Amino acid sequence: MSFTVKGCKINGQGNSADIFVSGGVFGGACDTVFEFNNCAVFPGFIDVHVHLREPGFSYKETIKTGTKACARGGYTTVCSMPNLNPVPDSAEHLNAQLELIKSGAVMNVAPYGSITVGQNGEKLSDMAAMTPYVCAFSDDGKGVQSEDMMREAMITAKSLGKMIVAHCEDNSLLNGGYIHAGKYAAEHGHRGICSESEWKPIERDLKLAAETGCAYHVCHISTKESVDLIRKAKAAGVDVTCETAPHYLILSDKDLQEHGRFKMNPPLRDESDRLALIEGICDGTIDMIATDHAPHSAEEKGRGLEKSAMGITGIETAFPLLYTHLVKEKIITLDKLIELMSTNPAKRFGFDNSIENGNFNVFDLNSKYTINPDDFLSKGRATPFEGYEVYGECVMTVCGGKIAWKKGEDK
Repeated sequence: MSFTVKGCKINGQGNSADIFVSGGVFGGACDTVFEFNNCAVFPGFIDVHVHLREPGFSYKETIKTGTKACARGGYTTVCSMPNLNPVPDSAEHLNAQLELIKSGAVMNVAPYGSITVGQNGEKLSDMAAMTPYVCAFSDDGKGVQSEDMMREAMITAKSLGKMIVAHCEDNSLLNGGYIHAGKYAAEHGHRGICSESEWKPIERDLKLAAETGCAYHVCHISTKESVDLIRKAKAAGVDVTCETAPHYLILSDKDLQEHGRFKMNPPLRDESDRLALIEGICDGTIDMIATDHAPHSAEEKGRGLEKSAMGITGIETAFPLLYTHLVKEKIITLDKLIELMSTNPAKRFGFDNSIENGNFNVFDLNSKYTINPDDFLSKGRATPFEGYEVYGECVMTVCGGKIAWKKGEDK
């Protein structure tokens, strides 16, 4: 199929231009014309931290529903996390996921291989066999508790030319907590998760990354101490990058309510942590924003703060929330947001997000609407941003020159 997208502003700036797409790249003659006057065209967004739940948990999400939701959010590439059944810890187990991606994905999905067998932290996965097919190695959902195991993983990943992507959580410091150990937890009788449970493993891993020379990426940082440690490590020449998520930049534990849609791991932290994360994205310490899109069933998220499953749905709301709360509030520029959501993850993980190769989205930045989970394409409906008014509506996403999603396409 060939088509033309007319009247859009590249990166939301300058004069309007027409994009001609033919066979996946810029072309000439076209079959179809899409009029999107005064909309913005951005290079495809990339999310390096998404839970697509297949194989093993298709009642939460499927490759088909998850990638449709990703495309609706403006994403052309996402990295799927390995807490699945079977865990992708061997070529055979990984293949179960690859087959589902091949048959069901509407945009690019790059899977992670697990760091350890079964994500149990006791034995390295078959990293060599999986290397040609994975974006990196992660045990996301669990922290690697053993320093010796993480050192071995880094040495092996370094030899294979792959990155270690770490969920940093010290289980010995959790003490049954499920929200941040702050004022809200104390006032409402909840067990808290201390900030040290995140930043202590980061401190350990940064020393190991310096020792081994392994490329290292930190998942969903949420504390001011994590920002400071990574800032200092970068200054010392450690090969480290990191991500945070939209909810940590917009919300803090003062926004908590007694509902499972406010429960995720790591939890919403103190306002001082949120401000430190803002500073981190402004000064370049934090390289990218990832959603940690983690859909669950309504029943799993309907048990209150204590008993609900960890994780929220975020892929369809990320750009409008960040555009509304960061760009329109003049905290960062639109160019900086695109750097965080597209340019930097493309560079670090080696993905093509270029408009020239037919990877782009189209947003109506003037469209104002209210976030309604009932409208989501994802099976997951739990979001702390339900009812928020936002600007910036995706009207089309093109991946590899093919239309992955267009406004008006229903479930």
